[in-house]
Amino acid sequence: MFTGHLYNARRCAAYLRNLLGTIAVVLFLGVAPDYVHAGHALTFNQALHLAQERSRQLVAQEAAADAARSLAVAVGRLPDPTLQLGVNNLPISGMDQFSIGRDFMTMRSYGVAQEFIRPEKRQARAARFEREAEGAEVGRELALATLQRETALAWLERYYQEAIRGLLVHQRDEAKLQINAAEVAYRSNRGAQVDVFTSRASVAQIEDQIAQIDRQILIAKTMLARWIGDEADAPLGEKPIIETTHLKDTDFTAQLNHHSVLAVLAKQEEIASAEVEIARTDKKTDWSMAMAYNQRGSAYSDMVSVGISIPLQWDQRNRQDRELSARLSLVERVRAQREEAVRAHVAEVRSMLQEWQSNRDRFTRYDETLIPLARERTQAALAGYRAGTDRLSAVLDARSNEITTRTERLKLELETARLWARLNFQTPTDHSVSSRH
Repeated sequence: MFTGHLYNARRCAAYLRNLLGTIAVVLFLGVAPDYVHAGHALTFNQALHLAQERSRQLVAQEAAADAARSLAVAVGRLPDPTLQLGVNNLPISGMDQFSIGRDFMTMRSYGVAQEFIRPEKRQARAARFEREAEGAEVGRELALATLQRETALAWLERYYQEAIRGLLVHQRDEAKLQINAAEVAYRSNRGAQVDVFTSRASVAQIEDQIAQIDRQILIAKTMLARWIGDEADAPLGEKPIIETTHLKDTDFTAQLNHHSVLAVLAKQEEIASAEVEIARTDKKTDWSMAMAYNQRGSAYSDMVSVGISIPLQWDQRNRQDRELSARLSLVERVRAQREEAVRAHVAEVRSMLQEWQSNRDRFTRYDETLIPLARERTQAALAGYRAGTDRLSAVLDARSNEITTRTERLKLELETARLWARLNFQTPTDHSVSSRH
């Protein structure tokens, strides 16, 4: 009988050694298990590059810029001349009915007409399309920044969800070892049956958490595939460094003035101002000129006609002046909207920057206080269990608290990474974002 108890005690000790070894592995791996990202890795910068190559929005913006430039050239030229052909004074009754050569008044007319638009008006119209082309170019920069930001968010989401899953898998494996240890302890009269049920319930809860994380990983892959295609299923490489960003508190507003969102608004204001110039030049009339050669019958003299047409702006106060006033009001509206958008954008980005900096301070609290305390609690519970002063449930609680603390640290890093992506991709990058090696 004594031999049987000794054998069971040795088996229990062996399970505890395995448990301690697994916990040590978790502590050694830390918060980002590398085995999740082994193999042919899809790096962060590669994902950004693939997204840019695959984007059709960038192609659309480039086409819009090309179209506006072409229109700028076209409206800067004079209109095409008009060829005029006709028959004047054709008799429709009498002996000369429908004859084009017998009646002295009948003439075959061949003419050309040309409209002469003032150079300043053509320049104003060309300038308007030039501003539109520049707006399309800035719009491409905004589209690229948005593309990179969304790709970065999807990549980071998948990376950290997979890291959390790795941590939960370790937790589940430990819990399975604890089931065996609890059963051995119960059979050797060193533990209670409730410890067995507690260990089994712990495994079931972890399996449910893993299932939830698997769903989050699938969603992250789907979002990543929206930007980079089939490469979204490849294993991920090392994460980028999220501890630094190019935005600084000093001269904050001046930095944001160069960002794509605000640059697009500025170009919209420039386009509205260019339309004001067009309306202002429309207050001066254009003129057109027509020349015609009128051929009559052989018995009569041929004739030449010359004419000039000038529009009469007899009601400028209610037409041209009101159009100019309307364009000026539109400029004021666009300017007010831009200024309001600048204020909102500056406040939004500043709050994100402050939250990002606050989260970095919380990292220090986790790394220097919370995680070490959780680890020491686990070690103390294991020591008490080995000495027979604590129950296995105390070890389970301490170990669950440590894993939960580490998981919360990962979730905090994920939230910080999201903020970093939103801050860092206010403007496009050249894919040279640093990564850990």
